[in-house]
Amino acid sequence: MRNFLLGAVIMALLALGIKYFIDSSNTRKTELTSSDLILNQIKNVGKLVVTEGNFAEVITYKDAKKYYWDFFTAKKAAVIVVNATVQVSYDLSKIEYILNQENKTVTLTHIPEPEININPDIKYHNLVSGFLNPFSAEDHNEIQKKVIKELDHKIRKSTLITNSENRLISELQKIYILTNSLGWRLKHNHTEITNESDIKQLID
Repeated sequence: MRNFLLGAVIMALLALGIKYFIDSSNTRKTELTSSDLILNQIKNVGKLVVTEGNFAEVITYKDAKKYYWDFFTAKKAAVIVVNATVQVSYDLSKIEYILNQENKTVTLTHIPEPEININPDIKYHNLVSGFLNPFSAEDHNEIQKKVIKELDHKIRKSTLITNSENRLISELQKIYILTNSLGWRLKHNHTEITNESDIKQLID
């Protein structure tokens, strides 16, 4: 009888041990599956081309050079009409993050800035120049730099940037929704993201 009871206890302990091992193994597999899903979500975002737009700008260019002890001035001027195709994109493959399986936490440490690609079509009107002060390649380079600078300033205050930010927020929300559904926490540096609206604060 004693041997029977001892055998029964040993069998019960073995059964509990096997169950614990199986449960631990399943838990570990679940954690690995969860982290793989999160990693895939972040990687699948990839290069996100957000939006395109067209901008127009009219610029007046003037230059003057003085000769003969400032007795004679050679002037040149032009009205420049610019039509530009603009593309704003976020390269989300540059997102930097830390994934902590033990604490089930994904921490975003870096979100890339928008990339603004400006392709200007420049046309010159009312071109005025003289023999002593003609338009040169240097002038065209300077004009192009001025055009790009003014367009960049205009674009950054436009709805094109707002629309692109909204697309970025939408992609980041996908990461939050997945981590939240798997029981993980999403953080940006030291701030925890507790709802979808918190995502907007990441790029403000």
